[in-house]
Amino acid sequence: MLASVIGVQLGWLPALGWYGPQWMVLPSLALGLPAGAVLGRMLDDLLPGAFAEPWALAAAARGVPPKSVARQAVRRCVPGLLPNLGLFVVGLTGGSVAVEQIFDIPGLGRLTLHAALAQDLPVLQTGTLALVLLAATAGVLARRTARQLIGPALRDGALHSLHRPAPPPPRTLPLLYGALLAAVNGLGLPRDALALDPLARLQAPSPEHPFGTDALGRDVLARVAHGALNTLGTALAVGAAALVAGLLLGLLPRLSGPLVDTVSAVPPVLAGLLVTGVTGSGPWAPALAVGVVAWSPLAAHTSSLLRQERATTHLAATRALGAGRWHLLRHELLPALLPPVTRQALLRLPGVALSLAALGFLGLGAQPPSPEWGLLLAENQPYAERAPWAVLFPAAVLALLGALAVTAAGGVRLPRRRGRAGSQAGPPGDRFVPAPRRPPNRPDALLTPVPTPTTEER
Repeated sequence: MLASVIGVQLGWLPALGWYGPQWMVLPSLALGLPAGAVLGRMLDDLLPGAFAEPWALAAAARGVPPKSVARQAVRRCVPGLLPNLGLFVVGLTGGSVAVEQIFDIPGLGRLTLHAALAQDLPVLQTGTLALVLLAATAGVLARRTARQLIGPALRDGALHSLHRPAPPPPRTLPLLYGALLAAVNGLGLPRDALALDPLARLQAPSPEHPFGTDALGRDVLARVAHGALNTLGTALAVGAAALVAGLLLGLLPRLSGPLVDTVSAVPPVLAGLLVTGVTGSGPWAPALAVGVVAWSPLAAHTSSLLRQERATTHLAATRALGAGRWHLLRHELLPALLPPVTRQALLRLPGVALSLAALGFLGLGAQPPSPEWGLLLAENQPYAERAPWAVLFPAAVLALLGALAVTAAGGVRLPRRRGRAGSQAGPPGDRFVPAPRRPPNRPDALLTPVPTPTTEER
C-alpha cells in the first residue's frame, strides 16, 4: 500500500531502488510499522500489571511524579519484550524478502532467496550462516539484558505477576471489523471468481463491480472473498498449531532456547523453498513453511514470562506450602502464561496471513488462477498505477484482518476465580482478607486500648 499510494499515486517518495536516504523511508515504514505495532500491543498488555504493583502504588501515594512512575513501569515491562525484540531484529534483516522484492532492495534476505532459486550453494550457505549467527547473538544479548534489568529480584523470587485475570473491557471495534469482513465475504462469495470478461478489463469500481476488475476482467470482490476462505482458514490452522507448539516448547526453555535461536534465523520464504523442495509445490506447502517458523516467537515469549513467573512471591509461597510441580503448573503457571501468549498469537495472526500472502506473491504458494490473496497482489502489482483498486482492495482487506485480530486480542482472559466469602478475586498470592471496619463515629477505635476486665466481670 505504501508503494502503490505514496510512491506511485502521489509520487511523494521513490518506491524502487536503494540510492540514498529518500529511498529508505518507505521500506523502513513497511518493515517497522508492523513490528512496532506488535511490540506496542504487548507493552499495553503488560503495563496495567506494572502500575498495580506495590512499588507503583506506594510511589503514587508518596507523591512521586507520574513521569517517573511511568518510566519505571516501562522499564519493568521491557524484560518481557526483549526476546521478541531480538527476533524482530533477525526478521527485519533476513525475513523481509517480500519488502525487498517490492522495493527492489539488494538485501540479505533477497540475496539468500536468489541463491536458493539459482541453487548457488556457497552464497546460500553463507547467507544462512550469517542469519543464524545474528539470531544467536540477538538471543544471548536479549536474555542477558533482561537479567540485568530485573536484577536480584529474579534470583531471590521477589517479583510480582504482571498478568491479572481482570475482566475484559467492553469493546465494539472487533464486532465492527468482523462485520465488515463478513460483509465483504458475503457479497463476494455468490460471484464467480474465475469468470473472464475481456471487455471489462481494469474497470474502476462500480455498482456492478464494487471492487473493480483486474487485467483479465475478473471481479476483484469475488476473488478477494473466495481467497479469504483459503487464506484465513490456513492462517487460523497455522496460528493454532504455532500456539500449541510455542506454549509446549516455551515451558522447556533449556530445550527450546537454542532451537528458537536457530529457527528464528530462517525466513519463511527460505523455509518455503525447503518445504517445496521436499514435498513439492502445492496449496499446503506455504502452510508447512510458515508453521515451521511461526512457533518460535511464541516459545520465546512463553519462556520469558515463565522465567519471571517462577520468581514471583506468590509462587514461592505456594511452593513453601507443599505444592508440587503439577499443581504449580496447572493452577499457577498456566493461568498466568496462557492468556498473554494467546493474545500474542492473535496479534501474530495477520503476520501469518501476510507470510502466506508473501509466499504466494513470490510464486511459492498457490498457482494461477487461484484467488489466494498473495497471488492477487502479485498479479495486480504491475497495474498499480493504472488500476490501483486492484491492489488496494486486497491489501485493505488484509489490513482489516489485522485490525480485527489486534482489537480482539485484548479481550482474551481466563474466567475469574470464585473466591471464598470475605476475599476478592485477584492474581495468585494477592488475595487478602479485609481488615475489620472502623465504627463510623469513632475513627480512632482501633487505636483505643482495650480495658482490662474486672474480677466481677470475669
